[in-house]
Amino acid sequence: MHNAGSNRDSLTIGGLLGDFRLLLILFISFRVMLLIVYQPLLVDGVERGLGAQGDRLYHYALAELTAQDQWPFRDWWSEFPPVWYWLTTAVYQFQGANANYGSWSMLLGLIVLVFDVGNLILIRKIGEHLHGPNTGMTLAWVYAMTFAPMVFIWWNFETLVAFFLLLGMWWLLKGKENRSAVAIALGALTKFTPALILGAVWRFRDVRAALKYTLVTLVVFALAYLPLFAQNAEMTLPSLTAQFSKPSYQTVWALLDGNYTTGNFGSIESHFDPAQAAASTGNPAVVPSWLRLGLAAAVGLLVYARTRRFDDRGLVAFVGITLLIFFLQAQGWSPQWLVQIIPLVLLTFPTKNGVLIVVILSLVTFVEYPLLFIRTGDSGGVIEGALVLPFTALVLTRTSILIGLCVAFYQRLRQEPVFRQ
Repeated sequence: MHNAGSNRDSLTIGGLLGDFRLLLILFISFRVMLLIVYQPLLVDGVERGLGAQGDRLYHYALAELTAQDQWPFRDWWSEFPPVWYWLTTAVYQFQGANANYGSWSMLLGLIVLVFDVGNLILIRKIGEHLHGPNTGMTLAWVYAMTFAPMVFIWWNFETLVAFFLLLGMWWLLKGKENRSAVAIALGALTKFTPALILGAVWRFRDVRAALKYTLVTLVVFALAYLPLFAQNAEMTLPSLTAQFSKPSYQTVWALLDGNYTTGNFGSIESHFDPAQAAASTGNPAVVPSWLRLGLAAAVGLLVYARTRRFDDRGLVAFVGITLLIFFLQAQGWSPQWLVQIIPLVLLTFPTKNGVLIVVILSLVTFVEYPLLFIRTGDSGGVIEGALVLPFTALVLTRTSILIGLCVAFYQRLRQEPVFRQ
């Protein structure tokens, strides 16, 4: 009788863990209650609550300019494509005369949470498609318990970028290329990295399909930018170029250059002068950008030529290694990139080792920022003195992990193909 009761309990627990609706309830309620308890707000000009240490206050200061009839891409330049500042300014305007940082940040966080729910659903769907129902559900639970995607709901907007990347990848796996291309274009209009999926499209689809996919992506992207350039080309252009004008930060390239700061742009006032988007405040690059890009292109072509696995698992692995190669060659590193990396690692390596790598990479990232950088207040945000050695060790450790992941992705791609798409 005791054994029978234990079996019934096990079945009940198994049923609970297999109930995706229950997971959604727990996923949403945990984040909403966290928002209620640790509400983002300003106290004597100091940010408190969930938004502290993130970029939300900076984004709010820019959105607040619309109260003086100063709009993004018309009166001030943005370092990002238009989707994010369209959203932040829309939320600010929606609040009207009652707008303040706390309510704005909470409302924006809830909107970003909706996209993260989409990420959870897509990870389950893609996981089921690649590995079967049990693994798909397990990956959804793992993602729900992962810290990094949760904290960036309140810090940044990488959740939107990951959503459009995953949505585009899901539709590509299901053979809905036009929908996928539109999703990727929307992702590129949020941040450029989702467009890196084009490499996988050209490798895993025939030339005609790849050309059509690329054309649809470019047309949607261009249609969004045409009215912005017609309105004010000078204020619009930096959204396409500013990220590439930054000095190096938080990478091995930054260590070589002697740049020991984060990659933040200047003051809010600098956004009224488009020339400031290209103003470099750090040391010049020891390794020029063209050489970094050339090395990345050479590695990418090697992967492209030696890929042997052309099933759907291979496609996801190809997207993952493309993203990591791009991040490794970039002059800077942003902690929020974890939100894009984590789903691709879990979907390619649905094992204990895959989960442990996600945990270790996240831990190294958060020790670097905010734990280390929060101690740079007296030096104006510059790593110096006793902080240089741990900072260097963390950058090298994180870089080694990303390189190791590239090798693991490459090994997946070198496996014999299951079938040709």
